[in-house]
Amino acid sequence: MKFSISLISLLFSGLVAVEGLSIFGDSQKVLGGGAVPGDNPLTFCQQEHDDDILTLKKVDLFPNPPRAGEPLFIEATGTLKRDITEEDNAVVDIVVKYGFIKLLSTQADLCEQIKNVDMECPIKKGPITIRKEVQLPKEIPPGKYNVHANAITTDADKTEKDHITCLEATVQFGA
Repeated sequence: MKFSISLISLLFSGLVAVEGLSIFGDSQKVLGGGAVPGDNPLTFCQQEHDDDILTLKKVDLFPNPPRAGEPLFIEATGTLKRDITEEDNAVVDIVVKYGFIKLLSTQADLCEQIKNVDMECPIKKGPITIRKEVQLPKEIPPGKYNVHANAITTDADKTEKDHITCLEATVQFGA
């Protein structure tokens, strides 16, 4: 579970680095799972990103790839197109797989989880830089891990309203 939290923290770092700092000008045109800029294993999910609330400029990890038992340093920069508040009911749907085995499938409240990267709601519109160190446990079994995180705002009935961003990563641990 601690490993899942570490991977979630990694993806939240990217999710929270919000709008305005697009390397694509005023819109983030990434189609078909393009790579997230920077030194990282992240890709955008298979969808258009023009209407995303978050525009990622860059996400760097050190070391990349991450290593079990070592600290992982994360730096993410980006821009939010608008504030994200408690009233947005923002959530992140997270799936972590070990190979084809699903280890975790959950929905997390973004405003609650954002505290893990030393921020709080409302997350203000404009440029943001996040720096975070995550200690990865040494007990991570070797193998390939796939992580999918889709951040959205929702209506009161939890129906998707606005798309924040969607990120995926594949990380290989061990030999």
